[in-house]
Amino acid sequence: MKPSYDSSSDAELIALLRDEDHNAFTEIYRRFWDKIFVLAFNRLKDQAEAEEIVQEVFLSLWKRRETLQVQYSLNTYLSTAVKYQIINRQSRNYLKTQSDLSLASLPEQGIDSTQLWFSERELKRQLDYHVEQLPEKCRLVFKLSRELYLSNAEIAQQMGVTEKAVEAHITRALKVLKGKLHFGIPLISYLLSK
Repeated sequence: MKPSYDSSSDAELIALLRDEDHNAFTEIYRRFWDKIFVLAFNRLKDQAEAEEIVQEVFLSLWKRRETLQVQYSLNTYLSTAVKYQIINRQSRNYLKTQSDLSLASLPEQGIDSTQLWFSERELKRQLDYHVEQLPEKCRLVFKLSRELYLSNAEIAQQMGVTEKAVEAHITRALKVLKGKLHFGIPLISYLLSK
């Protein structure tokens, strides 16, 4: 018997999606596209950029369908994914702006692109080092949030703590990293996405 996609629950759609059911993916797209587009547009104030972000989120959803872990709702999962895509994009733009400013101040002969690559690599190495120096719980929460892209609620449930505790650990980690590395949170977010 063919499933009724429009009346399927999130859990049913996810199960079908894991089995490469294109109709389940289409239903998820139909059901959530408007909601997450509005979220992206409200943050970016640019229709084309918001549409790109939403497309990237759905492309990622399809690529990760076999290993997809959604503990609450698809709406929460997709909304969180949009927020991370926006942060990553803003971080890349910030780094590009910083690089352009640095390049503008260089002598006429310019700079070797290899040198820029090594600079970014060194910053990433420093960031990784300082993340490892964070207190154990703080480090674990930070990694679950920034590397595995779990929501605060998912982390709280997994670690048996409150969402407020999760937020406090992330805030503490970002404050420590910003102080140790002497550069802003957008650049930290960008380097974490590499």
